[in-house]
Amino acid sequence: MFILQKYYYFFVFLFIISFFSIIIFSISKWIAPTNKGPEKLTSYESGIEPIGEACIQFQIRYYMFALVFVIFDVETVFLYPWAMSFYNFGISSFIEALIFIFILIIGLVYAWRKGALEWS
Repeated sequence: MFILQKYYYFFVFLFIISFFSIIIFSISKWIAPTNKGPEKLTSYESGIEPIGEACIQFQIRYYMFALVFVIFDVETVFLYPWAMSFYNFGISSFIEALIFIFILIIGLVYAWRKGALEWS
């Protein structure tokens, strides 16, 4: 059996989605108003002129705190499928999960030592 026949429904679905997305974007471009007045061209449409610079410099510790949170949040999500099928995998899977958790703990200790978890 030819391998592309297995993916027939996938390609039909891909074509339909591509067709609809092109049609929807075309319709929205055709229907959308195009009159741009002077208020529309300002930085903010609220009518209040902006004061100061548009770029505000943030300290890197806020980004580091958020990055560490996202990393550990995503990594703990990887433990959920393992926990749901714990009894089916056996002892080797348990050891691999312990190694994974140990690597996460090492990363947490490293981030803690570098000061990425300090907010002040």
